[in-house]
Amino acid sequence: MTERLVLGLAMRPGLQHRLFTEDAWVRLAAVATVDPNETVTSFDPDVQQGIADIDVLVTGWGSPALTASALSAMPRLRAVVHAAGSVKPHLPEDFWRHHIPVSSAADANAIPVAEYTLATIILANKAILPIADRYRQERAHRDWDALYPRMGNYRKRVGVVGASKIGRRVLALLQQLSVEVVVADPYLDPDAARAMGAELMDLDDLVASSDVVSLHAPDIPETQHLMNARRLASMRAGATLINTARGALVDHDALVEELQTGRINAVLDVTTPEVLAADSPLYDLPNVLLTPHVAGSLGTELARLGDSAVVEVERLAHGLPMLTEVDADQLGRSA
Repeated sequence: MTERLVLGLAMRPGLQHRLFTEDAWVRLAAVATVDPNETVTSFDPDVQQGIADIDVLVTGWGSPALTASALSAMPRLRAVVHAAGSVKPHLPEDFWRHHIPVSSAADANAIPVAEYTLATIILANKAILPIADRYRQERAHRDWDALYPRMGNYRKRVGVVGASKIGRRVLALLQQLSVEVVVADPYLDPDAARAMGAELMDLDDLVASSDVVSLHAPDIPETQHLMNARRLASMRAGATLINTARGALVDHDALVEELQTGRINAVLDVTTPEVLAADSPLYDLPNVLLTPHVAGSLGTELARLGDSAVVEVERLAHGLPMLTEVDADQLGRSA
């Protein structure tokens, strides 16, 4: 038996029209009462009308925090469906004491990040950064194979740091390549790593022996400056560091210093700060590919997050458990 729900959309105004396609709105309307043009930007009942009637809250980027006062304003709230990845920004620690189930589209958001990572791993091992820079400057034929005898993906070692949702997707995608895959994660055992097609390694050994080091660990106190000056200096000459996780995982100053030597390369989709100062050398270094945090869901990929949320709302309406429920006990070591 289907129960008709009252749905609230708590997110940045306008985002809902990028998350949900016409088909998605039809599916939501079949099981819930929802206004596609109304977003909840405040949980103050004097500011936001109708929030006391909300059964399920669909959240997204820009959602206000669900504090104790917010929850008291929504006495009927029975579930939160997050149409994005991490729920930490809008669900404070006190929220979890109310035992309201929460789902997240983190699995769906992991897909484009893993795809971006795979693409950059392939390009990094093909020495595209130095070759493209040299070709741009010299504009002439060269014996590229002689100049870059280590270019290519065959039998290269790719080190994945963190068997997170994204890290695991990267490990799966790497099985398509003829590369040696190693992984470092303190919560992983050798058998679990082998099941993912990788060899478990100590982080220091992984960093020092890999042709590409790709970061997929969460931003928690234990991972601050995980890639410090010592580890960066231990990377192989010509190796590439890829960071699609969080800028805090890398000692920014040490990274700049190491990259300025030209000894290693980097693909950086995240940095600290998130937007670098205009005079940062990272913008102009030829051995750096710098992108503005675009590896995650953007453009057409947002509809995947919306579709994930629609499935969860439909399941709630039919009395079924959510597929991607967040385990509060795991938040301390996840993104």
